[in-house]
Amino acid sequence: MNEAETRAELIDPKLAACGWGVVEGSKILREYHITAGKIQTGGIKGKKLTADYVLVYKGIKLAVIEAKSNELEVGEGVAQAKQYATKLSLGFTYATNGKVIYRINLQTGEEGLTDHYFTPEELWNKTYPNTSEASNKIINEWRDKFSEVPFEDKSGSWQLRYYQELAVRNTLEALANGQKRILLTLATGTGKTAIAFQIAWKLFQTRWNLSSAGSDYVARRPRILFLADRNILADQAYNAFSSFPEDALVRIKPSEIKKNGNVPTNGSIFFTIFQTFMTNAKVAKDKDVQNEFASAAELTIEYKAENFNFGQYPKDYFDFIIIDECHRGGANDEGNWRGILEYFSPAVQLGLTATPKRKDNVDTYKYFGEPVYIYSLKEGINDGFLTPFKVKRIKTTLDDYRYTSDDTIVEGEVEKDKLYEEKDFNRSIEIVAREAKRVNIYLENANQNEKAIVFCATQSHAALIRELINQNARSKDPFYCVRVTANDGEEGERQLREFQDNEKPFPPY
Repeated sequence: MNEAETRAELIDPKLAACGWGVVEGSKILREYHITAGKIQTGGIKGKKLTADYVLVYKGIKLAVIEAKSNELEVGEGVAQAKQYATKLSLGFTYATNGKVIYRINLQTGEEGLTDHYFTPEELWNKTYPNTSEASNKIINEWRDKFSEVPFEDKSGSWQLRYYQELAVRNTLEALANGQKRILLTLATGTGKTAIAFQIAWKLFQTRWNLSSAGSDYVARRPRILFLADRNILADQAYNAFSSFPEDALVRIKPSEIKKNGNVPTNGSIFFTIFQTFMTNAKVAKDKDVQNEFASAAELTIEYKAENFNFGQYPKDYFDFIIIDECHRGGANDEGNWRGILEYFSPAVQLGLTATPKRKDNVDTYKYFGEPVYIYSLKEGINDGFLTPFKVKRIKTTLDDYRYTSDDTIVEGEVEKDKLYEEKDFNRSIEIVAREAKRVNIYLENANQNEKAIVFCATQSHAALIRELINQNARSKDPFYCVRVTANDGEEGERQLREFQDNEKPFPPY
């Protein structure tokens, strides 16, 4: 028999006999795509990692089965079985040719032939062993409650990637185990907001809250706070949480606080930026806080909770706090932002970051602890969820500048004795010929048909570079190079989406 016939006639009946797809809550995923296939030159996709069977019970993936034709030895599927289960962080995996079954326990390293598959309940208990301790009873109860709530799929239009499921699972497991500070480290572009949404969804639907860890549990919806450092990120998260009831979502804005005289409390999931919380909007002018692209800024006044908007909330008001891009300063001992996190210390705090541990963010890792899940840029690229890239650094001989009488000042004033350095270019001084030279060096060395991102100093600098690229590139398409910054608004967002689509060649820059 070929592999398809082996599955239908030999493997499927044995799985059914062990309760898979029969026992309530059990499910078999067939031809489950784990990865998307690495993106090759020209946008061609590489081969996907695809598991023949994934065994699911109570909404959680528990094991993989790699199937081979009954004409092959069972050992031919062992390497793949181990690879797929390791990728999915599963404790058990099987290889089979329909005649014999080879079982591998990745938790203990035990492996060998067996005559049956574990039933759904057996596999669940081996993955999550039961104990008689009261604390473990609560952990098991909440694990069951979380797993009973399916991921929100927005009417089938949204399916979580394998690593997103793992991030959600590990976070909820840490939460059920009583961990108060939790960190997730995932590369930019891997969908951290989607992960945060699914975590919040399960907490909301199960009515988990701070009383859940004890015997005095009160069944109520949790109060969840999403903290970002830019309004555009808080707004994106607010929109991404649209599956929640409308009256559950609250966007905390300084203008509303100023108008009403107090912070909003009529909701379940609150979204704001650090700067709004670190402002007393009753007396402050709106200024940059209202700017859609404003970022959180350090305030110079002495830290006292009553001086700020966040101090209007009781310390135990929020049950769960999500800190987006937490490496940008929220956990920095020297920052006033830290005051918010310490004030709301009763809450479980989840930090989201794209930055691996390094010298300039050790405070973040010290505060939250080691990540419960890491998904690296390299993994994202190899799995095909992120686009491969090369960094091209352009350096010219004009890396500093001092004004001489032979130079022409086109506009503005120049400090005649000042030595202008890299940090000054395109901020306090602009030399168009220098930028044109850099653009032409790049275009001469680049494949002009490949997509590229050019990082610039300011929005006006980005406009200049856009013009220089369009003037000097071989392509004369008016949208060959586009600017996608705050000032470009909805059109910039549209162009960015076009750029992100690997199926579309334009805009390449």
